[in-house]
Amino acid sequence: LRAFLTQLDPDRYRTALIFNPCLSAPDLLEAVNREFGIAAEGTGHTALLENLNRFLIRQNEEKRIVVLVIDEAQNLRPEVLEQIRLISNLETDREKLLQIVLSGQPEMVQLLERKELRQLNQRIVVRYHLRPMTPHDTSLYILHRMKVAGAKGTPSFTKGSVQRIYRYSGGLPRLVNIAADRSL
Repeated sequence: LRAFLTQLDPDRYRTALIFNPCLSAPDLLEAVNREFGIAAEGTGHTALLENLNRFLIRQNEEKRIVVLVIDEAQNLRPEVLEQIRLISNLETDREKLLQIVLSGQPEMVQLLERKELRQLNQRIVVRYHLRPMTPHDTSLYILHRMKVAGAKGTPSFTKGSVQRIYRYSGGLPRLVNIAADRSL
């Protein structure tokens, strides 16, 4: 997610990343405003929402796209997801003012299927589900992670160790990371 956000041109996009979804609905709104650098003019729910709306309108007038990314969204409580739905209502006559990206584990699908969240579920326009990596992808992924960590060829993983990591992880990146880290 961070790599994705760094690829967005800051002259065209304003972005915020919420990576601690264990927040109450009011705390989420505060965190969103803080991440966008919106000055706190009042602390009540209405004031926070009005500040966010003014910010979004200004960004829209400046032709910027505002993107809010929430990681680990499967951990959000239903009342917080309802707050996200309400934020998604902020729009002009012509367009939405805020693009919201919810990123989460597979359990998020079941969460969004709950009856009380059907309005939010209906508003999700684009869905993408990452499938587990193949054995070849797992090998390339481990190599990439090693390079990012600063490895210059050593230590390295044998073909057999990559196969064992793949069998253990089923190609799931988080489990690949754990197994490779413990192996090192």
